[in-house]
Amino acid sequence: MADLRLEGQELVETMQYIVVGIGNEKYGIDISYIDNIVRMQKITRVPKVQSYIKGVINLRGEIVPVMSIRKKMGLDEDVITDVSRIIILKLEEKGSIGVIVDEVREVITLNMAEVEKQASKDSFINGIGKNNGELISLFEINAIVDEKEA
Repeated sequence: MADLRLEGQELVETMQYIVVGIGNEKYGIDISYIDNIVRMQKITRVPKVQSYIKGVINLRGEIVPVMSIRKKMGLDEDVITDVSRIIILKLEEKGSIGVIVDEVREVITLNMAEVEKQASKDSFINGIGKNNGELISLFEINAIVDEKEA
């Protein structure tokens, strides 16, 4: 959800993102989608699901499917380390889903006027933001959790 701030005489739309690392790249996830961030835990495999679905976890009594963003985007297999996390996304139509990221870095606020929008409808990225001189690809969450194969 966007916030509006007054900077000088100008109304500026800002949004908060959690910056995550996947491989050598940084990606932003709109904070309004995030329900929880949990440490890696045992993922129970489920037969006959898409290759990017790793399985399910039990999160305080709720069964949550977990997917690999890396696999969905056609990247290498996940490498689980001490800093790997599962980000629990809350989606209105689909309920909760967990996504595995290599690491969670920080929360940033971006001025939406400075975000370069992406036009491609098939992309997992809906824009590129700049933060402290670094480029951060902003995930289109609905495209990522859509059930078709990459």
